[in-house]
Amino acid sequence: MKGDIPMSEVFQLVPASDKTLWVLGGIALLLIGLLCLFGCLAYSSRHTRFEISPEGLTISGGLHGRTISAESLVLEEAKRVDLSGDSEYRLRTRTNGTGLPGYQAGWFKLRNGEKALVFVTDLERVVYIPTTEGYSVLLSVAAPEKFLEALVSAVAGR
Repeated sequence: MKGDIPMSEVFQLVPASDKTLWVLGGIALLLIGLLCLFGCLAYSSRHTRFEISPEGLTISGGLHGRTISAESLVLEEAKRVDLSGDSEYRLRTRTNGTGLPGYQAGWFKLRNGEKALVFVTDLERVVYIPTTEGYSVLLSVAAPEKFLEALVSAVAGR
């Protein structure tokens, strides 16, 4: 039959190797892991707590939380600091932590060269607490003076 239109033929792509699925699966796991990390950072930026007890200071709710024993806190040198000005306690270099606008948490080097564990959201309401363990702690708290009074009272009342 001359004039008949030839029938079309369909050919399929040779299936990709399993490597393709493994790579795509790895990328998907990486993206899910990053999403979980960002979710944890967002949560901890609003829900980190500082608990004062006769045993010391417990920081919970963040990736760098810990308990610092009362014996390690150098309360005689603890004070309120303002990091928004030209302060020796300003954060200089992040060594391990989070450095987002309005939320810094983790290990930092301060302008004065000290190593510090930092949980800062408000640069003007920060408590500086040195320790005997080779680092200081910087915490943003709503009422810095009240926090320092409670810390001294709790540790002194042991």
